[in-house]
Amino acid sequence: MKPDTKLITLGRPRPERESTINHPVHRASTIVSPDVDSYIHRNQGGRRQDRVSYGASGTRNSRELGHAIADLEGGAGAVVTGTGLSAVTMAIAAFVAAGDHVLVTDSVYGPTRRFCSEVLGRYGVETTYYDPAIGAGIEALMRDNTRMVFLEAPGSLTFEMQDVPAIAAVARARGAIVAMDNTWATPLFFRPLDHGVDISIQAGTKYIAGHSDLVIGLITCATDEQFQRVADTANAYGDVASPDDCWLALRGLRTMGVRLRRQQATALEVTRWLASRPEVHRVLYPALESDPGHALWKRDFGGASSLFGLALATTDEAAVARMVDGLELFRIGSSWGGYECLIAFNHMPVPRDVVPWTEKPFMLRLHLGLEDPEDIIADLAAGLGRLAG
Repeated sequence: MKPDTKLITLGRPRPERESTINHPVHRASTIVSPDVDSYIHRNQGGRRQDRVSYGASGTRNSRELGHAIADLEGGAGAVVTGTGLSAVTMAIAAFVAAGDHVLVTDSVYGPTRRFCSEVLGRYGVETTYYDPAIGAGIEALMRDNTRMVFLEAPGSLTFEMQDVPAIAAVARARGAIVAMDNTWATPLFFRPLDHGVDISIQAGTKYIAGHSDLVIGLITCATDEQFQRVADTANAYGDVASPDDCWLALRGLRTMGVRLRRQQATALEVTRWLASRPEVHRVLYPALESDPGHALWKRDFGGASSLFGLALATTDEAAVARMVDGLELFRIGSSWGGYECLIAFNHMPVPRDVVPWTEKPFMLRLHLGLEDPEDIIADLAAGLGRLAG
């Protein structure tokens, strides 16, 4: 079955004589059992996370969303969490303990960096950050106690690509779990598990939800044992997504393919136009032929989403603020993946531990929605004109 067909059919009620198109919202805390024996054994047996036994452990809506995402990713199972960040933290917490060591890309999402540096350290887990361009050279950083290698490609601020298969091959040969934040590409444009990754993480808040009205996280595991371990960890921490948010995420899933392809086409048109402008230092977008990560993107990815970086040929923060404040279609906000244009104003320099971000031009992060690309370009052209104003 093709991915677009899966987006429509997965996570829906099984065919019956009479049924709804979508599962109803299953709001529940208490789940009652028909007799004492079934109550006592409600959490026993294989894949117990598939069952619904208590609302704080998930509902039918979260189970159906998990099944749909696992199928899209080609995994054994998927755990649904309350936020994208909690998907990251639950995936890491499931596999590390005091005395362990983790390797994390230096281009990682800022809150993930904060969790690794501040929270894991308090629990006796050491984090080493690595150059995103390291590839198979990551072998030199592996230790006997390295339990996880955490990737993100492209990085969500500086958009460096990584050689995912090369890094994964080294890590798995040394017995480490390989986890990857795949929010940017979604399973439609990149399937990490097909490239040697064990744990694929997404903030379903972004392209899956698609409407900027919910937060949710997803963790897909390559094996059943990994799935059960992550599910048990999330349950122990009390991390669960609400049935209403799971229902909305499933609804957003139905149109994700159409939205992503439209947004990709818009992003290619707009980024190529921006790259030609004298006010622009460079555009950070792997789908552009001029991008340093383009070869890796072209080799491994099936498409590009609509989030990219824009390095302007100025260091004048006041001028950049003047440009951004006057935009009509772009709202100023930190998220992305919805149907609307967003822009994020970043203070320089970019936080790094291993490979300093030495570029001086001021950098913005743009997300392109479903607006007409000609209108987006006109809005940005007016904004660039204000830089000199």
